[in-house]
Amino acid sequence: MTGRSGWPDRADDRSDRADGRSGRARVRSGRADGRSDRTDGRSGRARGRSGRADGRSVNADGLFIGVDDEKIVVSPYPIKMRSGRARRNRQGSVVDVVPVAPSGRSREDRVRFSSQLSLALVVLVAVLSAVGIPWWAGVAGAVALVGFVSVEQARAARTGVLALPRGDDSFVLLAAEERVAYGRALAVARRVRLTWPALRHMIDAEQADRDLTAALRDLAAIMARRQQIRRLRDELGVASRHDLPADSPAVQALAEQRLRVEGLWRSTAEAANRILASINAAALAGEDLLREQRIGRTARDAELAISRLTAAAAAPAESGPELAERTAAVIAAYRELAADR
Repeated sequence: MTGRSGWPDRADDRSDRADGRSGRARVRSGRADGRSDRTDGRSGRARGRSGRADGRSVNADGLFIGVDDEKIVVSPYPIKMRSGRARRNRQGSVVDVVPVAPSGRSREDRVRFSSQLSLALVVLVAVLSAVGIPWWAGVAGAVALVGFVSVEQARAARTGVLALPRGDDSFVLLAAEERVAYGRALAVARRVRLTWPALRHMIDAEQADRDLTAALRDLAAIMARRQQIRRLRDELGVASRHDLPADSPAVQALAEQRLRVEGLWRSTAEAANRILASINAAALAGEDLLREQRIGRTARDAELAISRLTAAAAAPAESGPELAERTAAVIAAYRELAADR
């Protein structure tokens, strides 16, 4: 009786142990869920670091520099086009964006080409339908192709204009003076990059590229500030044209602000000149070294050529007299033989 009555007790104990195991399993699964949540959190933070909230990709330690007829755009983000097309050329960590010239095709020419393309595609769809391909697939592909070609032709016919970037770390140069100065800096920077392949055993090209890119970025920031200072100078210059007495508080405050603006103008000019001078010095140093190497190679080649010419000229000078002596001896012997006969 006691033993039989104990069986349910042991069964209850087993069920309790099973419940305990299931509870521990649930605890482990909860820990696993916690780890997965933490993993998702890390992946979310990684995704947050890899991209910005606006979805723009960043050129790490680099620049996108676009130049059109209106402005110069310097940005760490890819530069888009407001109209037209652009050609992109990467030089180290700098990507040059230059609008492509319009195709010059009129609207009538584009419509005529699209019509001809549509007619050819209609024939192609009919052929594909005859061989068993569904007609709707061919029609859909033809419509998509004609639409794509029409959009690209219209885009190519427009004048290329860069879109204005967003963000405080992008700079747009609109004033002619700043655009000219920055354009010269870009030209000198290209000269610097052209010297690097020949100097690859002497310099760290990656570090030099980072330094040059940073200099172009700093110069763009300074030029953007000078644009603002230029406008403020002009506004203060217009405001200074008045008939008020010199001891007026407003006039004195205006004079003080003009002095501050002139100080900013001079300081930014000095900073810009330092950057321009450093880029120009790097270009001249590299070009001078390349020129010196070319002159050295020319001198060595000339020395080798002169040595060969000297060795070649010495042989005839010694063999000429020997030939004359042998010729005279042969003639003398011949004459002796003729006299004996």
